[in-house]
Amino acid sequence: MGGQTKGKKKSKPKRKDNRPNTDAGFVGLSPQERMKLRVHEKAKKKTAEKYSVQQLLEKTEECMDSFDFEMARLFCQRALDVESTNLQALDMQGHICSELGDTQKAKEAFLRAVELSPDEGHNKYMYLGQINTGQESVDFYTKGIQVLLSVLEKQAQTTQAPAAAAAPPDEDTELPTAKDVCVAYCSMAEIYLTDLCMEEGAADKCKEFIERALQYHHDNPEALQLMASYLFSTERNQEGKEYLLKSVGLWLPSQKQSAASSSTEEDMQNEIPPYESRVTTAKLLVESEEYEMAVDVLEDLLEEDDEVVQVWYLSGWVCYLQLEKAKEQQESEKREVTEEETEEWKALKEAARSYLTNAKKLYSKLQCDDQPMLEHVEQLLGDLGGELEGEEGDPVVDDDYEPCSDEEEEEEEEEDNAEAPMEH
Repeated sequence: MGGQTKGKKKSKPKRKDNRPNTDAGFVGLSPQERMKLRVHEKAKKKTAEKYSVQQLLEKTEECMDSFDFEMARLFCQRALDVESTNLQALDMQGHICSELGDTQKAKEAFLRAVELSPDEGHNKYMYLGQINTGQESVDFYTKGIQVLLSVLEKQAQTTQAPAAAAAPPDEDTELPTAKDVCVAYCSMAEIYLTDLCMEEGAADKCKEFIERALQYHHDNPEALQLMASYLFSTERNQEGKEYLLKSVGLWLPSQKQSAASSSTEEDMQNEIPPYESRVTTAKLLVESEEYEMAVDVLEDLLEEDDEVVQVWYLSGWVCYLQLEKAKEQQESEKREVTEEETEEWKALKEAARSYLTNAKKLYSKLQCDDQPMLEHVEQLLGDLGGELEGEEGDPVVDDDYEPCSDEEEEEEEEEDNAEAPMEH
């Protein structure tokens, strides 16, 4: 009995471990990276427990409305951490990254939205059109227009129903309009005036898209101006001038009236074209010898943003041209220069020197890269007697110029501190 050997104990089958492998995503990561990922996952879980996606997106929108895009990005990312396929969050992220200059991140967000919902929401295509170039940009705008037209067609069918007859679609500002189609066609036309201007048939395509834009919004200032640009580029200057003056006439008088009345800035911005479009307007007005109107446009542009070199340059150039025109007129009339003319010429000369001096200094400060413009500025200053001494406190010449006051910075810091609990 005692000599019997103990029988081998049968090994029990191992119980299957159904617990999730939390380290599966850590393979190949350094200890620091693993720790960072764990902290991030913990933060995501905590955020999801404390705030809903909708609450996070509301905070994102609040920050965007106050132009605090850095904070907006944080809230938007928290929302995407909780729900990575949320289309509204992706759209917001793309917009925020565009504002912050992170073009690659913006592109990724919009492309992800396209992947998730290719046939709904035109805005993502419009943004992709803006941040891309050439034919790729045209393709995105084309798809965006298809989505827009599909929505407009559905709106038209809905409004034909008796129940909807009393509610015009324009009351819902979120719904796309024919003006949106017009703006998209304008964007495509601009590409054929710039990036793709050397492509075969570029001029014809440009004209075609402008005409389509005007079909959807016949009195759109941008579309009319683009037609003017096209006509000037094909040396049909008189026709171009007619379109240009019609375009300017639609917004410049109302802009002056708004500035003199109690109209809000938002109301005014809805009436007038974007900044860059108005810079082009000023150039075309100078080319058309509509100097006084060009001065009106340029003065408003400087008041809106005094750190655009081209606007200072154009302001000096138009003063120089006004001076030359006045002298030519006096010479053609073969008469003596009056005292009043002498004073007027002196004022135009000093104004031209001042504008061009600021243009040159700002060019250097911002490290611009437009050699032909700089050479023309220097040539004009040479003709006018050289640079003008900068006045103390000039916001353009002052290298320490800041766009906001100390009080505004303090207010922003207080707002950031107030939002701190939701940052984490």
